[in-house]
Order: sequence, then C-alpha cells, then structure tokens
Amino acid sequence: MLSIIQRIKQKLFYIPFLTCAYLCMTFTSPAMAQPRQALVDQIIAVVNGHVITQGELNERIIQVEKKLKASGGTVPSKTELQKQLLEHMILENVQLQMAKEVGIRVDDTQLDRTIANIAAQNKISVNELQKRIEKDDLSYASYRENVRMEIVIDRLREREVINKVQVSESEVDNILDSADSATPSHTEVRLGHILIRIPENASAEQIASRRTRAEQVLRNLRSGGNFQQNAATFSDADDGLSGGDMGWRTYERLPQLFIQGIQNLKPGEISEILKSSNGFHILKVLEHRSTTSSSMQKGTKHIPVEQIHARHILIKVNNLVSAEEARRKLLDLKQRLANNTDTFENLAKMYSNDLSARKGGDLGWIYPGDTVPEFEQVLVALKPGQISEPVETQFGFHLIQAIARKTDDMSVERKRIAIKNALRERKIEEATEEWLRQVRDRAYVKYRMEDNPSP
Repeated sequence: MLSIIQRIKQKLFYIPFLTCAYLCMTFTSPAMAQPRQALVDQIIAVVNGHVITQGELNERIIQVEKKLKASGGTVPSKTELQKQLLEHMILENVQLQMAKEVGIRVDDTQLDRTIANIAAQNKISVNELQKRIEKDDLSYASYRENVRMEIVIDRLREREVINKVQVSESEVDNILDSADSATPSHTEVRLGHILIRIPENASAEQIASRRTRAEQVLRNLRSGGNFQQNAATFSDADDGLSGGDMGWRTYERLPQLFIQGIQNLKPGEISEILKSSNGFHILKVLEHRSTTSSSMQKGTKHIPVEQIHARHILIKVNNLVSAEEARRKLLDLKQRLANNTDTFENLAKMYSNDLSARKGGDLGWIYPGDTVPEFEQVLVALKPGQISEPVETQFGFHLIQAIARKTDDMSVERKRIAIKNALRERKIEEATEEWLRQVRDRAYVKYRMEDNPSP
C-alpha cells in the first residue's frame, strides 16, 4: 500500500501541471465545444462502439498546443499532432470503458475532496484554483470532469496492474549484493524518453516498420531535432505529449535496458535505439545529480529516526459503498475491538480492501513521509496499542492502530525499503506499459478520417 500512496502523492495535480489533468482525458463540455468548422461533430473514430468526434480532437489539439508553447517546446505539425492525439484518446477511451464495466466510478463528494486536496497542496483555496483555471481559458466544469476521469483511470490501473505487482526479498538482495549498488543509491538521472510501441503478437513486417519509424526519430534527433517535439510527435508513451520527460529517477527505478543504454552518456547525449518487449526506446540524458546528503559525505552513517509499527483496515468508497457507510462500518469494527469480541488481525482479513489484509492489516515499520499526510498525522499521535477514529484519505477510510515505536538508524533497513520501493515502482511502470499495449491491441477501432491516422 505504501508505495501506491507515494505514487499517487507524486502524481496529484499541482498548479504547474493543472492542464495535464485537463489534457489527459477525452471529455469536452458543451461550453467549450464551440463550432469552428463544419467537421466539428463528425465522428472520426469508433472505439468498441463508442465514438470520438472531430470536435473533441480539435479541443485537445488546441490545449496541447497551448501547453507545448507555454513550456517552450516546439509544436509538431498539425497532421502529426492529430495522429498522436487521436491514438492517446483511443487508449483513454478504452480504459474508461473498462472502468465502467467493472463498476469504477467517482461521485461528486469524492471529486470535491480530491479537488480540495489539489488546492490545499498548492496552498490556495478551491475558488482560487477555479480562477487560475478559467484565467487560462479553460472551463472549470470540464476540468472537474477531467479530474474525475483521471481518478477513474488511476483506480482501474491500480486494480488491473498495481495491486498485482510484488517485489521479493531476494530481488532486493540482488541489488544490495551487486557491484554497482553504491552508485544507484546516491545518483539520480533525469531522462527524456521516446517509445515506438510494438503491437502485441506483431508480425515481422510490423516490427520492421516500427524500427524504421524509430530510426527516423533518431535521425531527426541526431541532426539537431528538438527532443520535446519529436516525443510529442512520435512517442507512444504516456509522457509523450509532455515532451517525454521522465523526471528524476534513481537507477533502481530504471529498467536494466535503460541503465545499459545510458551508462556512457553525458547530459545532452542521446542513446542508440533500445529494443524491449514493448517496443523501441530512445533516451536522452537531460541531467545527473547526486543524492548523497552532506552528513553522508562527512562520513556519518547513522541518522536516528522514529519508526512506527502500524496496521490498518481500509474500506474503499465506490458505487456500492458510500463515504458514510464506510465510516459507519469502521466505527462498528472499532466497537467490536473495544468489546474484545474479535481481533484487529481477523477483522482486517475479513473486511479490509487493502493488500495488507492477508497479513492482518500489518504495514510493517513506517518511516516519516512514507504515507499520505492525513494518515501520518493521525498515526504519529497514537500511543502503542491505541486505535484511531476512522481516517479519510484519497484511498478511502482507515482504522489505524499503532503497534509499537522505535528509534533506529536509516542505514541497512532503510536502504532495503528504499530499494524495494524503487524496484516496485519500476515493475509497476513496466507492467503498466505492457498492460496498455494489450488493452490497445485488443480494442476494436474503426477510423473514419479521410487521412487514416492509424500507425
């Protein structure tokens, strides 16, 4: 659970990326869809029976062009951008259909809480957030719906991919035992990434065609082409339309293929074409930085820090369980514990919606910063053995118990936890990429554009 919490904390919609939530979905409100041409309502693609219209694509093009210009990136040609955006919209459309089929939904109460969190993390009010969005000529109503849909897709990916990813202790041992483990622990790299995806069960001709496309991109880059523009034009990765920037990564979070591909590169240099099961990758080393703290540089190896051994019961809010029902259920469970009619471990196994349920809700030893603020604030106030009132986070409602406390150093044990989290993040990204490829390739798509944009 903890690594998932960290992932979503990092992904929440901060002000510099507010338009990301707007761009990531296919929804277009009537208020924004002003007719610009005769083709505005023309159906351009049918995805498993659901339509995508020219108007929706036009709105997406306008917003992506604004975003690229605002970030200083070069805007691709409209033809290339249209092809790339339509492909992203198709993939999003398929995911939303899947989410609907399995009953994933986000009601207005949950949406309001998420948007309030977005505003709070940017240290502004919801009203100020609305004003900033509308100042950029965006519809706040559309923004709300796009945030709702992004939450839906996150929950779908959590259900279909993230909850199934595990990291064994032997995998952590392999990293710790490797000769190169010291370097990744104290070095981060920021990469640009372009992916030319290979379809599932691709023929030799399809693979050759995609390699030719990757070679074209590499030639563009080697001849001075703008990396952001090429990523927005050609990349099939989720971050393609944002210029392919993967952000800062420790080496444990990178696939071994990527590590090998960039090991001799300096900032500004571009890799050769790297082939994985998902497709062809091109990387650009944007920056390196050391993560070694000043105390570590001076030879200090132990940093005392308090850890809390905790467990919890999570009741998720969904179309079958309202927020009030989740809270009431946890209050009932707490009363059963107070009456000594059952144990925390048994109740967690029976009722918790978290992966930790099979371990009786045990989360292990938690360091400061490992959980979302709402969870941590309550946890640190608990005495050993004490059980909280129901606590609300973006994941649902929790009943938390502090089991024990200790002060330890952040050496071997903390390093194991950090490596395990990094490995899990890497596995999640790889599994998500493979899942997206399968989702896209198994969808029925019929194009209705004169210039067929299919790759």
